Amino acid sequence: MPERLAEMLLDLWTPLIILWITLPSCIYMAPMNQSQVLMNGSHLELSRLSEEQRILNRSKRGWVWNQMFVLEEFSGPEPILVGRLHTDLDPGSKKIKYILSGDGAGTIFQINDITGDIHAIKRLDREEKAEYTLTAQAVDWETNKPLEPPSEFIIKVQDINDNAPEFLNGPYHATVPEMSILGTSVTNVTATDADDPVYGNSAKLVYSILEGQPYFSIEPETAIIKTALPNMDREAKEEYLVVIQAKDMGGHSGGLSGTTTLTVTLTDVNDNPPKFAQSLYHFSVPEDVVLGTAIGRVKANDQDIGENAQSSYDIIDGDGTALFEVTSDAQAQDGVIRLRKPLDFETKKSYTLKVEAANVHTDPRFSSRGPFKDTATVKIVVEDADEPPVFSSPTYLLEVHENAALNSVIGQVTARDPDITSSPIRFSIDRHTDLERQFNINADDGKITLATPLDRELSVWHNITIIATEIRNHSQISRVPVAIKVLDVNDNAPEFASEYEAFLCENGKPGQVIQTVSAMDKDDPKNGHYFLYSLLPEMVNNPNFTIKKNEDNSLSILAKHNGFNRQKQEVYLLPIIISDSGNPPLSSTSTLTIRVCGCSSDGVVQSCNVEAYVLPIGLSMGALIAILACIILLLVIVVLFVTLRRHKNEPLIIKDDEDVRENIIRYDDEGGGEEDTEAFDIATLQNPDGINGFLPRKDIKPDLQFMPRQGLAPVPNGVDVDEFINVRLHEADNDPTAPPYDSIQIYGYEGRGSVAGSLSSLESTTSDSDQNFDYLSDWGPRFKRLGELYSVGESDKET
Repeated sequence: MPERLAEMLLDLWTPLIILWITLPSCIYMAPMNQSQVLMNGSHLELSRLSEEQRILNRSKRGWVWNQMFVLEEFSGPEPILVGRLHTDLDPGSKKIKYILSGDGAGTIFQINDITGDIHAIKRLDREEKAEYTLTAQAVDWETNKPLEPPSEFIIKVQDINDNAPEFLNGPYHATVPEMSILGTSVTNVTATDADDPVYGNSAKLVYSILEGQPYFSIEPETAIIKTALPNMDREAKEEYLVVIQAKDMGGHSGGLSGTTTLTVTLTDVNDNPPKFAQSLYHFSVPEDVVLGTAIGRVKANDQDIGENAQSSYDIIDGDGTALFEVTSDAQAQDGVIRLRKPLDFETKKSYTLKVEAANVHTDPRFSSRGPFKDTATVKIVVEDADEPPVFSSPTYLLEVHENAALNSVIGQVTARDPDITSSPIRFSIDRHTDLERQFNINADDGKITLATPLDRELSVWHNITIIATEIRNHSQISRVPVAIKVLDVNDNAPEFASEYEAFLCENGKPGQVIQTVSAMDKDDPKNGHYFLYSLLPEMVNNPNFTIKKNEDNSLSILAKHNGFNRQKQEVYLLPIIISDSGNPPLSSTSTLTIRVCGCSSDGVVQSCNVEAYVLPIGLSMGALIAILACIILLLVIVVLFVTLRRHKNEPLIIKDDEDVRENIIRYDDEGGGEEDTEAFDIATLQNPDGINGFLPRKDIKPDLQFMPRQGLAPVPNGVDVDEFINVRLHEADNDPTAPPYDSIQIYGYEGRGSVAGSLSSLESTTSDSDQNFDYLSDWGPRFKRLGELYSVGESDKET
């Protein structure tokens, strides 16, 4: 405490000494009509020259000082004296009063209105307000009239070192790569001091490290933190806590200080190679495992993290490089060994692999530490499993001629049990692939035989599936596809490719090509089709036509002469023999129809046979078509007319055979009673009184259209309403277009002979009072209660 008090007194007296030294330089010539403010220590005087002095004498030089100082954070028992106001007009007679106004006047600063002493009555804090602007004035004690113009001055709060440095953004976090060189910059921190930075050393900060040596250092003035040790290893220690101090007063004793923490994390670099946890791995796998199945995992550990720890795995040597592969699992950072090709326990029972793990990302700066890779040996033992039969070939292709004999052998499939036990095999055909059962197979030796005849022209290929099953274990089966190709034999004779009809012009020329025909053969010879054409032996010397073979395997028919006349012969039939080149060759005879037609001068066919008969009467083909169309149209009109007439003359009386009541929907109708033995006869429901009499009519809306009547004018109030209603009723009754239309509805007849009789009240001739309901008791228990209710009702009425 004595040291701090001495520093505070030093800070207080230093500006006063500087003021005393520099005070003469502040003298200047004041105007004669202005007051002079004099500062002597802490005494402020206001002097005013007399009127005579201003006239006779030159203006007196005075001290001009418009500032006062007060120490902050002063907390003595009495108010602190800041300064004193005084004017030359005050002779000491106490007739002058001093007034103070401005910032803090009356609340912070108080003036003695007689002596002019200014006191600070509150504790001041420069960090809250550094200066106060006030105005002083001298007035007459009695009249309060100003004796001189007001004077403005400033009271400045003098700073003391009362604020410690603060790290506003702390605590701090920073990173630096591991293995960094000495002096690598990590980060910088900043502290602030609320004290006056231009007055003294209260805000002059010096930084230091309290905790964190010898790993880091800090620049005292700039607060830049650097590494103090080279090659710090993250794998040894990843995080460091550094305590930083900022001290004011230039770091001298007695200054205030503040601290913060800095957490430094070393980031990873690839400075460690991968290393297998063990040098030898053992795995076992069944021989029937599915391709692509994971057999085992190998892992090379890397002390680095992130992408620096990523490793790729490869098989670099061994006797199973073609059967196995290793893939890298980026998530688990290990290598997965998978099967690429099928295994066979009977062929090889174990394999040895050499697996290498190498870093994906390497850093050239640490290449001197050795290769960033490692190797391990993997031994894989194949376990025996009960395997299904194995065919000698994955697919079979068989060929058979379409004329092969039934039960002849087409081919053979073979299969074996790969296990050591070598179970016998049984063969069968999957009948889903041979629905027509065209083939059979010997269950013991796998020979395929023909079951039904083949026809290449219907189906060239037959695809079946053969099943091989172990006799000792029927669950072990295998399948193989067998493709059977049907070979062609010459069993189809050639024929015309289509139905040809040739036309010969009457005015044709000799040697003119009448028609060109081609042949087709359903067979498919290896060297392609080659046809031979000829006429029948008895028509070789045909006087009318001849044939000519073309290079494209077609045939042209030529006319031998001209002057054909369709009046003499309209149609010529020309039989042609077509032979193929098969072994043995087959042939067929196809007949070409040649019609004689009338042609134009340029050889265009105009008519062949129909027009020859109609032309003599002068009618063309178009005229005949038009006449035929008109006849058909007239027939359609007559049929429609007759149909409409029949529909219009249909009688309105319902015939017995179309009685609409035949379509009755029966619910719980009562029927005719116990004696009615024909309850389901529709005649029972018909009224016998109306069978031979009136027959009901169909409801038909009248064709008449009733003309709307003229609107009636409003009637006077004295018109008889009854007469008005009767008129309207008469009009409605005589209006044939207004519903309901004239019709008779026949309701279901109940029947005769029932003990209950008719329940309808329409034919009842007695009143309720004349009826006796005692008979209801004779109908059974269902009607007994009903009779009792009616009997009670009748007795109540009599009472």
